[in-house]
Amino acid sequence: MAFFSKLRDRLFRSSAKIDEGLDALVSEEAPEKPGLIGRLLGRDEASRVLDDAMLESLEELLIQSDMGVETSLRVTANIAAGRLGRRVTTAEIKGALADEVARILEPVARPLPIYPQKPQVVLVVGVNGSGKTTTIGKLASQFKAAGKKVVIAAGDTFRAAAVEQLQVWGTRAGVPVLTAPEGSDPASLAFDALTRAQAEGADLLMIDTAGRLQNRADLMEELAKIVRVIRKVDPTAPHNTLLVLDATTGQNALAQVEIFRKIADVSGLVMTKLDGTARGGVLVALADKFGLPIHAIGVGEQIDDLQPFDPQDFARALVGLD
Repeated sequence: MAFFSKLRDRLFRSSAKIDEGLDALVSEEAPEKPGLIGRLLGRDEASRVLDDAMLESLEELLIQSDMGVETSLRVTANIAAGRLGRRVTTAEIKGALADEVARILEPVARPLPIYPQKPQVVLVVGVNGSGKTTTIGKLASQFKAAGKKVVIAAGDTFRAAAVEQLQVWGTRAGVPVLTAPEGSDPASLAFDALTRAQAEGADLLMIDTAGRLQNRADLMEELAKIVRVIRKVDPTAPHNTLLVLDATTGQNALAQVEIFRKIADVSGLVMTKLDGTARGGVLVALADKFGLPIHAIGVGEQIDDLQPFDPQDFARALVGLD
């Protein structure tokens, strides 16, 4: 519940920015309400006729939240079914919207699978600045706390800051972080890390990677080489390829999924920085378009700010339900 409260508060705060242009639709005496549609009608008990104008405003809200045009239109159409032309309350519309969002998200809300294969190799990809390194540290710390033996490979060998950040998390969690000199071959480091993880009986090996999308060809070859090399040690690796996405990038997150699905065999998503954006709807667009598992979301810098993805909690927080 503590995580839901934090998620709700942060999505409420950011979502309130979305609908500033809808003042004319708010009762003058109604207090400002947070969430996607709180200012569309005002107080939860306020009501108005659900007409074409209101549906258009709702579509605009959803699109501005980066839910995507197609998803927003479909969600709005589903909400209108059986309600068009009759009076509806804010609470009713919030509930209907939360139900529609949750319906889209529920099929993709899956925790990171844990396999009997040891070590389970988790390759982590994403653009620089997406929160990839921090996510690896948090996941490693959580797995360690759950009794798993974890090894981290600092495979973004071209960014000293990424290596240092992983080392900080490794020290905090009591997890070894394997490094190589700056500019070293990441594939060589991955090979050494997997060999060590096997020798030490580790449960999980998490491999950080570079995220330099400005030169996709180089990145594609680098990731392909890492996979080729670790498969010399374990032909079934990697067992998971996680794509870490920054929620503040909005619709760019969809483009990143397209790119990384071509570059790497992405098996699941982690969405970070939901505390800094009014665009939480992009998660709905991602689920609707790609259907990739969403394993976790983050709303802050603390270890407990990265949690398994709960579609009901997220949907309620997004639309402003307590």
